[in-house]
Amino acid sequence: MDNYSVKKLSQLAGVSVRTLHLYDKMGLLKPSVRTAAGYRLYGEKELLRLQQILFYRELDFPLKDICTILDDPAFDLMQALEGHIKALLARKERINTLIGTIETTLVTLKNKSMLHVEDLYEGMPQEKMVAYRKEAMSKWGQDTILSVEATLHSFDQDEMATMKTELQDITVRLTALMSEDPESEAVQQCIARRYEIITQLTGGQETAGKLEYLRNLGELYVSNNPGASANMLPGKQLSLFMQKATDYYLKKKKQ
Repeated sequence: MDNYSVKKLSQLAGVSVRTLHLYDKMGLLKPSVRTAAGYRLYGEKELLRLQQILFYRELDFPLKDICTILDDPAFDLMQALEGHIKALLARKERINTLIGTIETTLVTLKNKSMLHVEDLYEGMPQEKMVAYRKEAMSKWGQDTILSVEATLHSFDQDEMATMKTELQDITVRLTALMSEDPESEAVQQCIARRYEIITQLTGGQETAGKLEYLRNLGELYVSNNPGASANMLPGKQLSLFMQKATDYYLKKKKQ
């Protein structure tokens, strides 16, 4: 392997020339060759030692302790590298957790979004919310339900209010159309828009589990709120009407 000058090693390792001079002065990293003109040259052995120094520095070891560790006759490079991997992975996990917490806080502060799972089931008795959520995860998978909840969390309060208002308007229009054929153009226009909104609420993916989850959640709200026709969730007779209209819409959509 070629020898590296202080400048070249500095660029390669991402440390300053001044830092390499300090390491030399401390005896932490001596050059393999010092030319007659006083230039420092570093070889493969020094590059590996510098790598170890930087790893230990990343783990916040003091320079004096690093020097003691590396100069210990019992020092094992392979064992040290394995130890670095474990320590760095643990740090990575902690950092990822912190990043996730910060991102959640930023979304909440910027968008005034919902923070708690319970907010997604507002208006539903706590025990029924817990039971339904557990049942939904069992039926459609935990990843599916968590994905829907994460998507709902991503909407700010204004966005959610807008979509809820539009769903309420659609429900009112469909109520007025219940005497019509579920396959009629007027009914199908309402169903198409309702389907678009629900798909958006599930993250833009027309996954059967996600859509069925939200549809059944609506039915559960109805059972707990007999007068639910005033909100975005349909009443019992209207639900049957919408189900027929939706089934026809999906059938046509697949053709």
